[in-house]
Parts: sequence; structure tokens; C-alpha cells
Amino acid sequence: MRIAVAGGTGVVGRHVAEAARGAGHDVVVLSRSAGADVITGAGVDAALQGVDAVIDVTNTTTLSAAKAVKFFETATRNLLDAENRAGVAHHVVLSIVGIDGIDASYYAGKLAQERAVAAGSVPFTIARAAQFHEFAGQVLSGMSGPVAVVPKVLMRPVAAREVGEHLVRVAEAGATGRARDLVGPRDEVLVDVARRQLAFDGLRRRVLGVRLPGAYGKGLASGSLRGGADAAQGEVTFDEWLGSEDHVRGE
Repeated sequence: MRIAVAGGTGVVGRHVAEAARGAGHDVVVLSRSAGADVITGAGVDAALQGVDAVIDVTNTTTLSAAKAVKFFETATRNLLDAENRAGVAHHVVLSIVGIDGIDASYYAGKLAQERAVAAGSVPFTIARAAQFHEFAGQVLSGMSGPVAVVPKVLMRPVAAREVGEHLVRVAEAGATGRARDLVGPRDEVLVDVARRQLAFDGLRRRVLGVRLPGAYGKGLASGSLRGGADAAQGEVTFDEWLGSEDHVRGE
């Protein structure tokens, strides 16, 4: 197969591209650095020529519902329009487990993305996964100083590498509308994994957990982001990931 990975240079995208190449597929990376911009649409048509499936793992960093919705709706529309013109047979989009009742902040954008994909004319599969092991580092890197304040999040984190491998299998299986959710092997709390990462990296920072207000904060603390009992489970625990080549100390 010829597989295009939208956001193929990101945290998950690089693992998707690696897994697809390892499975013998021809891989096209869609990114601004590669000359394809999913927000403006520039270069996307050319990149999708001869592509059989698109795996969309594009992302934006914002807690604004309006900004998240605009980003994901725009990127999805541009991708689907180009896929229609190129005759792409399968659109796979990565989403997040347990967000149905959290139509707020960043998750509002992901739900809008799911709706846009489902309303499009390209055969699709929505593949939801839990937060990545990399999530704690991303939260910590967004703050400076000796104290880090992180939201109360009950989660079941999974390795981004395993998510990438999962997405390739989903693409290979053909459009099903919805894939089985993927979560990690253990229940975790964000403040705990953040502290363990700092200790592993030899960094001295105090981590405080707070419950965010509103529907978003309630959803983070509810446990819904841990997924359901029927979800597939990854094998790599957070502590195993810390000691792997995928974790860069201090990130």
C-alpha cells in the first residue's frame, strides 16, 4: 500500500511512518517541512497522488475550544477534499478514548474532527487511543520554574510507538467506521507519572495536582479517559517507556 501520514513528523506520526515502512508500505509524509500544509491545502493534492490510505495524526496545542475546532475542521476538510480528488480509499483518524462527554476545550476539536470525518464521503475509520506516555513530559515542558502545576487526570497511558503500529494495522484492515480503542496496560494519575519522570530524569521540581474547573476539568478527573473494559491494551508500561530509547531525558 501507499500510505500518507498527515502530521508524520510529530510524536505519533514518526512512529506511524516507521511502522508503515517496516510493514513494507510506501510512505508519504504530509507536513509543512515536506511541502504539504493541511491548513492552507498547499501541496496536499500533489502529495496524495497514488495514495491508498491516509492516516491523520495532525495536532495543535491549545486549550481553546474555538481554536481547536477551527484547526481540526479545516485540516479535515482540506484532507478529505484532496482525498476525493485523488481517489483515496481509506481515511484513518486518530482520536482520544472517553471524550464523548467532554465536548470542551481541546476535546471539542477532536469531537468536531470525528464528526467531520464521519460526514465526509471518503470511507473512514476513527481510531481512539489513550493519552501517550509522552503526555507528562509535554505538560511539564509547558511550564517553567521550580514548581509545576498539573491538572488532575485519571488516565491509562500508552506508548506512542504502539499507537503508531496500531494505526498502520487499522489502515491495512480497510474502512470500518470505528476501530477498537487502544489504552495502556496500567491505570495512572498524571501527577504521579510526572513526578516519576522528573525523578528518573534527575530533575528537581515540585509537582502539584489541581482539579481544573468546568466540564473539561470534570472530564479529566472522571476516569473516562481510561477507556472501557473492551479496549485493546498496549504492553509497554510508563516506567518501561522511561527506560526505552523513545524517552529523551528532560523531555
